[in-house]
Amino acid sequence: MDELLAQIARYRSEITDFSPKDPQEVEAFRVRFLGSKGIIKSLFAGMRDVAPEARKSLGQVLNEFRQTTERVYAEAKEAMAPAQVSAPAAQDLTLPAESQRIGSHHPVSIIRKEIVRIFERLGFTIAEGPEIEDDRHNFSALNMPEDHPARDMQDTFYIRRNPDWVLRTHTSSVQVRAMETGKLPIRIICPGRVFRNETISARAHCFFHQIEGLYVDEGVSFADLKQTLYFFTTEMFGADTEIRFRPSFFPFTEPSAEMDISCLICGGKGCAVCKHTGWVEILGCGMVHPHVLENCGISSEQYTGYAFGMGIERIAMLKYQIRDLRLFSENDIRFLQQFTGAD
Repeated sequence: MDELLAQIARYRSEITDFSPKDPQEVEAFRVRFLGSKGIIKSLFAGMRDVAPEARKSLGQVLNEFRQTTERVYAEAKEAMAPAQVSAPAAQDLTLPAESQRIGSHHPVSIIRKEIVRIFERLGFTIAEGPEIEDDRHNFSALNMPEDHPARDMQDTFYIRRNPDWVLRTHTSSVQVRAMETGKLPIRIICPGRVFRNETISARAHCFFHQIEGLYVDEGVSFADLKQTLYFFTTEMFGADTEIRFRPSFFPFTEPSAEMDISCLICGGKGCAVCKHTGWVEILGCGMVHPHVLENCGISSEQYTGYAFGMGIERIAMLKYQIRDLRLFSENDIRFLQQFTGAD
């Protein structure tokens, strides 16, 4: 015990005279006295060799010495703080700042906003809905009952927890929800992500982004639909773009059509994107089927409407002349930088 007390006295005089000149000396003091293998730990370990009746008094002396050491370290560290703060002032403040890369929107987002702006000029407003839908909004209300052959046209991701839930295969479900509100007239566009169980290729993916449009009012005709789509195509691709309508079938529209434009990638000469026909389908459309109106509580005797839908990736591929749909979801910086202006 006497030996420990002598050591404490010697160390106490040492820390009393401690006057560091830089932060490195302060850190060395901490490691020597307060570190995991420092003097304080060693002194407390030496108490095991002291007689039991003397340990209490020695422990008080050791605790007091530790507190004194910690105080001396804290004061020395605080005294060095101004020197640490002022150190960066020695840097050359006239040097230029490090350059920062500025990001931008994804090409799909750019095209989505452009499409929305075009239709907003025609009086359309944006409507959105859930990506996980029930059977009624995704199929039944759209004139596709369980045994309808049209369901075979779309491979669907079903939710195991509830067979009535699906990942929506189109944003037509948003149109149903809008019509169910009973607020007429309706003039909406429905952008969003949709899911289909398709083999991934240059032309298809298991998910993609879609924009659908709906206009319901008294006296709406197919001529209104054609003029709306002519305006959109001219604004998006230019007045020189050729357009054609082809008869088609969709269970939720009657009559129905698909609209093609001349392929902008090959100039109509034929390529893999247009299947060597010179034409590319960009959307489907038609007059809203009377059964769909009635399913949503709208009188088909008084109201008519048209609907259309397009894939945003398809529009972006033609706009930017991109030949592979998979590039949009691979997050390759080299590809994305083409749309940001970054070097």
